[in-house]
Amino acid sequence: MRGRHADAYSMYKRGTRDYINAYDKEQGSVRSLNGVSKEIGNPSWKRSFLYILVASLASFLYGYHLGVINETLESISNDLHFNGNTMAEGLVVSICLGGGFLGSTFSGLIVDRVGFRRAFQLCALPMIIGSSMSATAKNLSGMLLGRLFVGTGMGLGPTLATLYVTEVSPAYVRGTYGSFTQIATSLGLMSSLLIGFPAKETEGWWRICFWVSAVPAALLALFMEFSPESPHWLFKEGRAADAEAAFEKLLGGPYVKGAMAELSKSERGGEAETVKLSELLFGHHRKVVFIGSTLFALQQLSGINSVFFFSSTVFKSAGVSSQSANISVGIANFLGSFAALLLMDKLGRKVLLIGSFSGMVVAMGLQAASASSLVSSSNEVYLSVGGMLLFVLAFSVGAGPVPSLLLSEMFPGRIRAKAMSVCLASHWVVNFFVGLLFLRLLEQIGPLVLNTIFATFCLVAVIFVKRNVLETKGKSLQEIEIALLPPE
Repeated sequence: MRGRHADAYSMYKRGTRDYINAYDKEQGSVRSLNGVSKEIGNPSWKRSFLYILVASLASFLYGYHLGVINETLESISNDLHFNGNTMAEGLVVSICLGGGFLGSTFSGLIVDRVGFRRAFQLCALPMIIGSSMSATAKNLSGMLLGRLFVGTGMGLGPTLATLYVTEVSPAYVRGTYGSFTQIATSLGLMSSLLIGFPAKETEGWWRICFWVSAVPAALLALFMEFSPESPHWLFKEGRAADAEAAFEKLLGGPYVKGAMAELSKSERGGEAETVKLSELLFGHHRKVVFIGSTLFALQQLSGINSVFFFSSTVFKSAGVSSQSANISVGIANFLGSFAALLLMDKLGRKVLLIGSFSGMVVAMGLQAASASSLVSSSNEVYLSVGGMLLFVLAFSVGAGPVPSLLLSEMFPGRIRAKAMSVCLASHWVVNFFVGLLFLRLLEQIGPLVLNTIFATFCLVAVIFVKRNVLETKGKSLQEIEIALLPPE
């Protein structure tokens, strides 16, 4: 029996479909779809729901630290004596994105070495330390160091949350659960904006804003201690018995046998191989890595984080109060994220991406038009504000939540963590430069040219998605891997 499976595995690695047919025939009634048996129906979504919420705390923290600087930047710059220095202000915003690049780069290595539970706890630690350092900063250097620490946790968090959700969710709700991370990000963003409102009137309030963020980070570290490890990681480490126990906790006893059978199609327990960077960039999976890296780069080149970082500044120039602006941005982001939750497993990932980027083209076009001489001053505010809110809404429906989920589904289990970290590196690099240079570019070339550039990148993203992205809705991780595996 063992020889038959060894031969079958060899056939699979050559990319043929003969193994799939033979394997399915042999497994008969236990054939499953990511742990879902066709004879006994779907496992209860309630079993894994709480663990998804715990993992989503990492995304909540990402959103919080993304927006915490929005309302507080003016007070911070006044207290730490760099007010009016746009490069220093941009650096306070973007230094955490540089830290995010470091965290993201090593996220795959960390997950492969210690597993998800410990990796989440390692993610929470620099966020607690960095928040404390930022809250007690006496000068610009102290603030930058604290933000750098926070950034390393931000780099780890989104990667871990997406991968964990992908690997512990039943296939029929994986898209919905994947949307939870975007909702958590939007809730974190809204929380930071709401908590930051008193910063301009209350001296030293900005320090409270940073102290607050240490609480969810501590909860993440605590609750992960009681959450199950990813059965995919356990099986890859040769811990098949532990993987079965994890599946039983996540899916229920009747689904364990089918889930393990499905998992064995693409993983070989106890025979983990070291994945080299050269294999990801130039090997069999280079096309999927290229698609992922480009998708994340285009996501950031759309200009979305210029909205989250500097919406107060932009709306203020349009004559709209920062509080009204930020509440509106937060609501638009939440509504779009909630719509993504409802639509992800109905319309599919590719449809949402195309529709999202298309809407962003229109929205950024409206913002560009508001800065042109063709629009009267009375209509300028409506076009600018309406365009920005539409942009956030369109982004949060697809371009925000889909790329991370889509790529975590597309990468084979053996390379999933490291490949995601490589792709997310492009996200953090582009994000860093957008945060650093946005205010300076706004001064130098003006909103008309800058928004036109952002709109062009959104249009490029629409074309790129149509030509390169595979639909993964409703497919098990193993079925997706088989469809994408190139012949050797």
